[in-house]
Amino acid sequence: MILSIQYLYWLAGAILAITALMTFTDKNHPKRWTTGLFWALFSLVFLIADLLPPVWVGIGVLLMALIAGTGGVGLGRHGELPPKKRQASAQRLRNKLFIPALAIPLVTVIGSVIVKDAHIGGVPLLDPKNVTFVSLGVGCLVALALACWLTRDTPMQSMRESRRLTEALGWALVLPQMLAMLGLLFNDAGVGKAVAHLTTAYINMDYRLVAVTVYVVGMALFTVVMGNGFAAFPVMTGGVGVPILVGVYDANPAVMAAIGMFSGYCGTLMTPMAANFNIVPAALLNLPDKNSVIKAQIPTALALLLVNIVLLYVLM
Repeated sequence: MILSIQYLYWLAGAILAITALMTFTDKNHPKRWTTGLFWALFSLVFLIADLLPPVWVGIGVLLMALIAGTGGVGLGRHGELPPKKRQASAQRLRNKLFIPALAIPLVTVIGSVIVKDAHIGGVPLLDPKNVTFVSLGVGCLVALALACWLTRDTPMQSMRESRRLTEALGWALVLPQMLAMLGLLFNDAGVGKAVAHLTTAYINMDYRLVAVTVYVVGMALFTVVMGNGFAAFPVMTGGVGVPILVGVYDANPAVMAAIGMFSGYCGTLMTPMAANFNIVPAALLNLPDKNSVIKAQIPTALALLLVNIVLLYVLM
């Protein structure tokens, strides 16, 4: 195996470490020490977490939560080009600006479909267990190279922009990982069994449509509470999906899982807990209503939930 997903973890950790170092050395940053420490701790998760005792990783996560909860993660002052120069650069590049962005899905598809079985010296070129993720990482690197070539800038400038965007997202950047782990913790704590008990005790699951509706709507509601479909999935699938839809109604597990996650994403569209999707964009766009993104997405989310109920009922 030549290109492993571990390399992408190390690359992400290195970028976060550089971000932390740039923050520490920025004397104009109002909260450079706490903000730098936050990103340094996050970088260690990618770089050496597998070498550390789990308790130390947990302590690091708690420290990150403490820093973020006390307002220690701040936004620095970043020197940007004047509007006239940015407009002139955009006019020069015009539609070429889309080339790096379009290169990411193109390279990902090529790697996932065409190159997935490629071998060099009998060794797989891409990590067989994570072909899509590795292909996505390679696509991002290709996009970076294209962006530097088109803009005639250096990789160091990309690090400056990475730091600017990382600080703009702030603590919300770590939410997907944290919330996904929260779902596993809930499952290990027996929340899924509690959900199964409550649903079977108070809801008549003898009707297939009722069971399907509980699973689909439950995935969306738990995602609204947790802010992440990956966190809701083990709870609802362990409580309703596997024991009732698969165990009682012989549902296809693949169909159940796919539509269940899709239902979770409907919940993502409707919750401020999914801050990196719904709150941060409103802040970046300076929208007067921080919930405007959510309000615009709710009709679509509700319509898709109804479609998911029908799809799961028919296809499972």
